[in-house]
Amino acid sequence: MTLWRIRATVDDRPGYLSVLTASLALRGVNILTVQVQPTEQGAVDDFLVDAPDTLDEAGLVAAVERGRGRDCWVARSEARGLADQPTRVLGLANRLVRDPDATGEALRTLLGADSVSWRPASTGVERGITGVSMLLADPAGGSFSLRRAAPAFTPAEYARAQALVELAATVARRAAEQVTLVLPDGAEVAVRPASADDLSGVVELHETCSPRSRQRRYLGGSALPQPARLRRLLEPSRGLTLIASSTGSDGTAESVVAMANLFNEGDEAEVALLVRDDWQRRGLGSALLRRLVQHADRSGYAALVLHVQATNDPMLRTLHRLGRPSVADRDGAFLTMTIPLAVAALAERQGTPV
Repeated sequence: MTLWRIRATVDDRPGYLSVLTASLALRGVNILTVQVQPTEQGAVDDFLVDAPDTLDEAGLVAAVERGRGRDCWVARSEARGLADQPTRVLGLANRLVRDPDATGEALRTLLGADSVSWRPASTGVERGITGVSMLLADPAGGSFSLRRAAPAFTPAEYARAQALVELAATVARRAAEQVTLVLPDGAEVAVRPASADDLSGVVELHETCSPRSRQRRYLGGSALPQPARLRRLLEPSRGLTLIASSTGSDGTAESVVAMANLFNEGDEAEVALLVRDDWQRRGLGSALLRRLVQHADRSGYAALVLHVQATNDPMLRTLHRLGRPSVADRDGAFLTMTIPLAVAALAERQGTPV
């Protein structure tokens, strides 16, 4: 028996796929896997089959056509083709997490492309599929151009490829956002966007912070937040959370010593900081706040909002060190500090003081 890949289009009507499979079965062809991809021309059926050695490519094409299939493409396959599509995609995703620069090779493997090339962004070029050509948007800028001799690309393949490219761009962006900060006293901390894997470290951060530090962060009390709440803080649906970790002598990250949150509030972004007591008054809070301000500027928010206890002098001094104008609105023991961003960002681009 010999492994083959078969791709054919059939009318997307009840019973038509069974006619095609019955035609193959009459010739002793065993269907191992099948994927159905809807297109405007009909349902594109992608088979991995085990066929008798006596059945060649022409025989398979004839069997497909007798089963009401059209636009048939047939090619020999290898044993690795037995891995189902989700398993193959997950394997490629795992590779990109470890090496986002391997995007081109991952696309080639995913789609069986003959060529994959990257080109700078250009106007007037429509991204999408045209027969055996595909043009994908690279979120980092530019486009990926793919070609293969046959078969023609499908919308489902385009969607898979675009998702893979976006994953690689996300991994690369997170790697680029990871920095090592050197504080005024010479201490080094690693700062990066948070993920769900940081939950245990953030729980430990809250446990080692004093009740006063937790109360200043959460305003409503000093109790330890529930893990479910911390998990939401680590990966806000719209916003950014930064984690700061102390580093060992070899430069590897150790314990989490600070967390900085930015949440979307419409045109504004709300910010909150928590710094472990032994790392306070060392410039770490100021450094994290500046990075959140930069992110909010790039994201186009109109203002940054912070809710602060009126007696929280260290946080108020941190805000003052930003060097940006702010408006304070007092409500009893609490202050709402609003820092306009759109005006500041415009002034910086124009080179004029605020």
